[in-house]
Amino acid sequence: MELLIDDANVAEIQRIYEFYPIDGVTTNPSILAKSGRPPFEVLKEIRSILGTEPQLHVQAVAGDAEGMIEDAHCIVKELPGNTFVKIPAVPEGFKAIKQLTKEGIRTTATAIYTPLQGFLAAKSGASYAAPYINRIDNMGYDGIAVARTIHDIFQQNGLPTKLLAASFKNSQQVLELCRYGVGASTVAPAVIDGMVNNAAIDSAIRVFEADFRELTGQDSMSKL
Repeated sequence: MELLIDDANVAEIQRIYEFYPIDGVTTNPSILAKSGRPPFEVLKEIRSILGTEPQLHVQAVAGDAEGMIEDAHCIVKELPGNTFVKIPAVPEGFKAIKQLTKEGIRTTATAIYTPLQGFLAAKSGASYAAPYINRIDNMGYDGIAVARTIHDIFQQNGLPTKLLAASFKNSQQVLELCRYGVGASTVAPAVIDGMVNNAAIDSAIRVFEADFRELTGQDSMSKL
């Protein structure tokens, strides 16, 4: 499973990318708005952190297919590299995805709440399809189950689209989809940190360090 950062905080992206095995970054207009800065200024900083190979997912904001296509052309021009244009999984979005696929522009279908949205996005040519796990839960349904169903639809129908699960509230949700073998998950920095924030882990490391200092009087093997 690919692991991406779902954020536009440049400092947090820099920190997470330094320490964790990250495959890219996803953004959306709401995340970008939190920065209070011009969107392409922030996105170009993110691309400079990642380099050209890791993924960067950027959302088109127009409401109709023609506008989405124009947004997509602008996004890939301004952000060269391994860039995917996020398109909502609605009728105008499917139209845009079909055209962009013909042009060789890779897309990520977003705002997915149902398996059939995912199916239609994949049939339209989307590279990724992003169901909102926690938002689906908040509607009274099972976000993990919906994501699994979409993944199974792709597998059973021979569709090359990958699932890109989004909107997580905790690392347990990420674990369940990782264990299931979905294509990718995009996760907020706090949830990524939560994958290893554990008092038992910290305690074990402190014991190892203390025992080594007691034995050698040093705090590093390099000082022996």
